[in-house]
Amino acid sequence: MKMTDTEFHHRADEIFEALETAIEAAIDEQEADVDIERSGGVVYLEFENRSKIVINTQEPLHEIWLATLTGGYHFKFDNGQWFDSKNQCEFKQFVIESIAKQGDITITL
Repeated sequence: MKMTDTEFHHRADEIFEALETAIEAAIDEQEADVDIERSGGVVYLEFENRSKIVINTQEPLHEIWLATLTGGYHFKFDNGQWFDSKNQCEFKQFVIESIAKQGDITITL
């Protein structure tokens, strides 16, 4: 069944809010230096080492795009989770690993 735009925005907002909450908790617990900026459908993360991760929604495709130092990834919602269209990695685990590599902080989603 095809996802509606409303459902897409709801699911994307859920994952963005969970990510922001997890990073804010890590900042407090680990005294990490992470700048979080959210503007509409885009979340920008900048770490102490100045590397960045950008996560944004692609409404026409109903995808979440993730840009890290290792490349760009496109996640589609399937069976209750977001999976990358190329390598089928799951969004939550992949973003946790990316933040650990780039920002040297541990988050839990």
